[in-house]
Amino acid sequence: MKSYIKHAVGGFNKHLLSTAVITALAVGHSTASYAGATFKIDDTKWVSVGLGLRTSFTSTESAAGATHNQWSNNFALDNARLYFAGQIHKYLKVEFNTDSTTSTSGNGDIRILDAIGKIEYNAYANLWVGRMLVPGERREMNGPFYSGIYQTFGAGTPFEPADYNTTIQNNGTSAGSFGRDDGATVWGAAFNDRFQYAVGFFRGLRGGANASDNPSFAQKISYNFWEVEKNPGYYTSGTYYGKGGDILTVSLNNQYQSQGAGSKATPGNFRGTGVDVLMEKILPNKAVLTFEGDYKNYGISGGNYHAIANTPSTGIMPNFNMFAGQAYDVSGMYMFPQKIGIGLIQPYLRYVNVNPTGSSNRNAYQTGINYVIDGHNAVISLNYIYGDLATKGLNYTTTATGDKVSSLLLGFQWQI
Repeated sequence: MKSYIKHAVGGFNKHLLSTAVITALAVGHSTASYAGATFKIDDTKWVSVGLGLRTSFTSTESAAGATHNQWSNNFALDNARLYFAGQIHKYLKVEFNTDSTTSTSGNGDIRILDAIGKIEYNAYANLWVGRMLVPGERREMNGPFYSGIYQTFGAGTPFEPADYNTTIQNNGTSAGSFGRDDGATVWGAAFNDRFQYAVGFFRGLRGGANASDNPSFAQKISYNFWEVEKNPGYYTSGTYYGKGGDILTVSLNNQYQSQGAGSKATPGNFRGTGVDVLMEKILPNKAVLTFEGDYKNYGISGGNYHAIANTPSTGIMPNFNMFAGQAYDVSGMYMFPQKIGIGLIQPYLRYVNVNPTGSSNRNAYQTGINYVIDGHNAVISLNYIYGDLATKGLNYTTTATGDKVSSLLLGFQWQI
């Protein structure tokens, strides 16, 4: 039985971003993964469990003008997750995932990430209800465990609304958490599974600008030109390490919510549109070449965007300052076919550019190397980033500034 429990994607704490700590808070799935243990009850009923761990060491250069501590040194327990899934009927399944999202600060509280009831009838149409990933760009659907790059969120393009907060709140500052929201998604595939779709509606922004309690709508469509990607539901992967054959998939996504940004005094309608592509080719020498890219075009209409971007949140008037503008993220990876010790060597390059409306441009250059021991289940990553993406963070005001700094990361990810 293929496990649905190991694809739980998340986002990044905006407060960490603004202080240039480049750490991702997410975990993904395995395209052909099995849970750590599956307990069969009868011919149709089963329960499975698994776990995931991500931990890292980061050293970041101080901004210009700093008088102390030229390089910061931080150890982080980024994720400690438990995955649960089960089937109660031939067509009925359930998924439940948790994470300890404050482990780094020592609190170690357990938080519900996913709680999904599933009606899966055939390849063409299936229904998920509960708290789940909002259909969106590939990077969101991958999660860092399945993107090939450790800090896929912290060093990437801006978040979608459901990823802008680590907790779900009703005070106008949250449209979900870690890429998830409460709602329903219909998904399926056609034309020999080459065409894939997911359409959902969710609560979106709660309170604040959304005084009318308007729902949020999300759509994603994909076409597999070469081999068909095989993932649970509408989830995706950023690399298959050559195990999925030759891949070429192009996807379009869109999200919209009336009064989905700003404050009660200055509401705006949010729209986020994107396109992404994944190409993975097994070369004649058995090496694996992977290219991934995404482009975003986000806008806020029906309101004063500059007032939204430049108004700080207060206890009296919270402001949901979403990104508006253009951004793109491209990366290339090459995995050598020869095994070195117990793993494979996979160097990569990445470039990210973010150009907000009415604010300063920002970018990041990244180079790294992965030591791939067991696909997505066991990877060690060492990388270097240079740019002002982290120092400017989620500040999209007209006065946003930030120095270009260097950062080194050594990350470990394990899951079963």
